[in-house]
Amino acid sequence: MSAFPDKARIVIVGLGGIVGASVAHHLIERGWSDIVGIDKSGIPTDIGSTAHASDFCYATSHDYLSTWTALYSIDFFDRMGNYERCGGFEVARAGDDAWMEEIRRKVSSGKAFGTRAHLVTAAEIKEKFPLIEEDQIQGGLYDPDAGLVVPRSQAVAGKLVDEGEKLGALKAFANTPAKSLIVEDGRIAGVVTHRGTIRADHVIVCAGLWGRLIANMVGEDLPVMPVDHPLTFFGPFNEFAGTGKDIGYPLLRDQGNSAYMRDTGDPKTTEGGQIEWGYYETDTPRLCHPRDLQEKEEARLSPSQRDLELEQVIEPLERAMELTPVLAELGYNETWSFNGLLQVSAAGGPSCGESQKVRGLWYCVAIWVKDAPGFGKLIADWITDGRTEIDHAAIDYSRFYAHQTEESYIEGRCYEAAQKIYFPAIHPREPYASARGVKRSPFYEREVELGGHFMELGGWERAHGYAANDHLLEKYGNRIPVRENEWDARHFWRVSNAEHLALSEDCGVINLSHFYMFDVEGPDHVALLEWLCAAKIGGDGNIGKGIYTHFLDDAGMVRADLTVFRMADRCRIVDGADAGPRDFHYVKRMAEDKGFDVTVTDVSEDYTTIGIWGPNARDNLKKVVTDPAALDPENFPFAAIRRIEIAGKSVTALRLSYVGEQGWELHMDYADGLAVWDALRALGITAVGVETYANSRRLEKSLRLQNADLLTQYNLYEADLARPKVKEADFRGKEKHLEYRARDRQPAMLCTLVMSDNTDANGVARFPVGTLPVVDPKTGETLVDELGRRSYTTSIAYGPTVGKNIALAYLPQEVAEVGRKLAVEYFSESFPVEVAGVGYAPLYDPQNLKPRS
Repeated sequence: MSAFPDKARIVIVGLGGIVGASVAHHLIERGWSDIVGIDKSGIPTDIGSTAHASDFCYATSHDYLSTWTALYSIDFFDRMGNYERCGGFEVARAGDDAWMEEIRRKVSSGKAFGTRAHLVTAAEIKEKFPLIEEDQIQGGLYDPDAGLVVPRSQAVAGKLVDEGEKLGALKAFANTPAKSLIVEDGRIAGVVTHRGTIRADHVIVCAGLWGRLIANMVGEDLPVMPVDHPLTFFGPFNEFAGTGKDIGYPLLRDQGNSAYMRDTGDPKTTEGGQIEWGYYETDTPRLCHPRDLQEKEEARLSPSQRDLELEQVIEPLERAMELTPVLAELGYNETWSFNGLLQVSAAGGPSCGESQKVRGLWYCVAIWVKDAPGFGKLIADWITDGRTEIDHAAIDYSRFYAHQTEESYIEGRCYEAAQKIYFPAIHPREPYASARGVKRSPFYEREVELGGHFMELGGWERAHGYAANDHLLEKYGNRIPVRENEWDARHFWRVSNAEHLALSEDCGVINLSHFYMFDVEGPDHVALLEWLCAAKIGGDGNIGKGIYTHFLDDAGMVRADLTVFRMADRCRIVDGADAGPRDFHYVKRMAEDKGFDVTVTDVSEDYTTIGIWGPNARDNLKKVVTDPAALDPENFPFAAIRRIEIAGKSVTALRLSYVGEQGWELHMDYADGLAVWDALRALGITAVGVETYANSRRLEKSLRLQNADLLTQYNLYEADLARPKVKEADFRGKEKHLEYRARDRQPAMLCTLVMSDNTDANGVARFPVGTLPVVDPKTGETLVDELGRRSYTTSIAYGPTVGKNIALAYLPQEVAEVGRKLAVEYFSESFPVEVAGVGYAPLYDPQNLKPRS
């Protein structure tokens, strides 16, 4: 072993696992050197999850990012010569029609995101997997690219580290735990170990199960937790004796039973001559805080392997024996069986990216083997370029609110996540049950009295509709279809669409307390935002205006979508609850990196917002303001900001609309919100749920949503949000933005699609939720543009005004034409759609006359 260094460009904490080794490999691939990797135990690890992982890879997912990382990882392992592409089945048992539907949904998601998964019959499954009882299943899916990392991901990690050392770019030190992190002036400066202190420009935490403990060293936490995963072994199974194979049959997932199984190949291979059966506990999963992990010398097996009692899994195991009787015929190998710890997330994805508190400190935690090389590439590209090939908002550590890193939140949400690793199917709109009521509007109790149907975003309780408005269904019910299919109707309330229609005929108020707001002030506040924003921010003419704008990255792609309130002494950013924290940290970091003298302050919980919209919005608002004439169009132009007074409270009014109607956003001190709400409601104005704002009317108006329709895979011209003129001032991404502007045509355009016919094969009208592939109706193949980007719906909702299901999707330029007939797939069934608009093309009030009235 070489001498322990005292400095490095990058230190990787947790080099011995497949994640840390993958990060090191990809950093070296991007030209980095002088990397030091340390691990608390062996390299490759003998105590982490990598040491006991099942090592199989499926790419089937309803999430594009996780599909991308899995597909990348599969190809990476394959290129290394460490992958057995044996294929994998997912089966639905006879009588379990609900899970067969989920399999159909998975196949459609796979088609959207680029897998080769397809439906198969029970007979086809039996042919390739003879251990199964054919009469116990009704069918399933088969993914020919599913397979096994061989001989083990642990060995691959060692191989990657060895290669890095041979290149002279990496130095590895086993049995060298990080004792503390050195932080100077808010930046990472090094790592302290018992061997010595290493000064470093960057530190990347890839410590897996122990990742939270490293984050704790700088006063942060990661919303992830280890959970027991029962792994059992049965044998001897000698079907593949003498073949030299690590696996003989395809993989098998029995997710309706929350289980999987595979053979371990030739008895002479690493773990050969057995059947492995794994299970994820759905009722009472056992979580473990990292501080309670045993040390290596204390554990019977290892810190990440805990003792398993067969009674723990006996019921699902008996169900597995019905499906695959071989499990009952073989002996139970108790000495090999254990509870393997793996990590689940409290927030729907891993914790990756730069620390919120310490510049240069990065996390890459809660990654499974199937995704590890993919995340290695993302982290390496992110550190090198400041961006990644695909949008990474869903995994960015800066997306978290403070309450999302509190222990009670982490434990509650991780417990829910652990219950649903394999089963049941997770609905696209599915709410969490734990950690609710964290943030409430000042008029929350009024909404409760109205029978609010609450969902949560960013901790805020948001009513999607109100039971008190059910009477509106008497008037509008004939325009609002009953959703006969339970999946389509789940977490949706018909009254929301009735409120939508009522708002358009009269007036409504909408709770927008979830807006994320932060102030940028100081000598350089205008200069900073001029550099960050694609729209012009500077100039005295913009004072007193709300400026809708975007942040671009260096590649000219869309990073953020927000409104800037240009005030005399500051700028206030008004952002979405989902994107807000990430944009807040981004602005702070950019100010620091570019040397702008500003202060950036989160004021989200100091203020609250109410939207008032509808053809009678002005008439109603005039009844409660001290100066009614100030609301007249000649005194209050569109997009202007004015101070008004309601119920004796000072209100900042922005004349803008996200619902396609005349009206205002009303911003006020949080403490004044209840008085303003009551004053408006006293006029008899209908309380309208956020469903209208966020989904149904948004789609009717062709309005884009950040992190859904607006992604760093696409530019502003493709999203059709570029301004007619490019401002003179420089801004981030301008060079590439001008390059895109100069194109004769864009490779893709964000288009509005309407379903021509939504009746399924059973005669049931469908109202899709989630992500659907957009396909060529002649070939059934998913559309792909010239840059290799696949077409799928980025937003979808039923529009009660137009009476159709509406979707947004990026389409290749050659098919982006109004009237073009295409198709979408939903639960593996094809439905016709038509291109109703290319680019920004509202179906409701296409000339946008109503908001300006």
